[in-house]
Amino acid sequence: MSLKKIAVAIDGPAGAGKSSISKVVANQLDYLYIDTGAMYRAVTWAVLHEHIDVHNQQAVEQLLPSLNLSMEPTETACKVFIGGENITDFIRQPKINDNVSIIASYKAVRQYLVERQRAMAAVGGVILDGRDIGSVVLPKAELKIYLTASVETRAKRRWLEVQGTPNELPLEDIIASVTERDEMDKNRKESPLVQVPDAVLVDSSDMTFDETVAHILSLVEARTNYE
Repeated sequence: MSLKKIAVAIDGPAGAGKSSISKVVANQLDYLYIDTGAMYRAVTWAVLHEHIDVHNQQAVEQLLPSLNLSMEPTETACKVFIGGENITDFIRQPKINDNVSIIASYKAVRQYLVERQRAMAAVGGVILDGRDIGSVVLPKAELKIYLTASVETRAKRRWLEVQGTPNELPLEDIIASVTERDEMDKNRKESPLVQVPDAVLVDSSDMTFDETVAHILSLVEARTNYE
C-alpha cells in the first residue's frame, strides 16, 4: 500500500503566505514545491535588468525567448536563475513588488510560464501556488485551496518581515501597496485572481503560521487515498 501523491493548487492574494506555507507543507509531505510567483518575479527582474519599460508589452514579449529561466530545488525552497545567473536574492525587492503584476498581466508572459509550470507538475506529488493555479494552470488538480487573509493582516505581516532591512517601509505604505496589488490581480484581463468554485477557502487572518500549515496538511490528507 502506497500513499498516492496528488497535485495541490494554492491560490490567493499577495501576502497571504502562500509561498512560505506551501514550502513547509511540501517538505512535510515530501512533495515538490514549485514557486510560480518566483517565476513571474524572475521575468520582471529580467525586464528591469534590461532597462525595458514594463508598460511596453511588445518589448517584454520579445524578451521571453532569450530568458533561459530555470529553477533549482533546495531543501527549503528553490533557487531561480536567468541565463545561468542566480537572481534568487534580487526578486523580492520593492521594485519587483511594484511591477510584477504588470508583467504578469501580459498573455504571452503567462503562456510562457504556464507551459513550464504544467510540465513540472505532470509528475504528481507537487504543490504550486500563485494567482491562477486552480483556474488556469492546473484546473484538474485533486485539491485546490484559496488561501487569504484580511488586507490589514497581510500588510502587517509584510511590515514585520521588512523591519530593519533595506526594504523597510511604513505600515500605511504597505497597506496601500497590498490594496493596489489586490485590485490589479483581480481585475487584470489575463487570468485574474479568482476563487474557483471547487477550491477550499482558508482564511488565515486569525490563524498562526503553524495552525495554517496543519490545516492545509489535514486537507491534503483528506483528499489522499491509498492504492
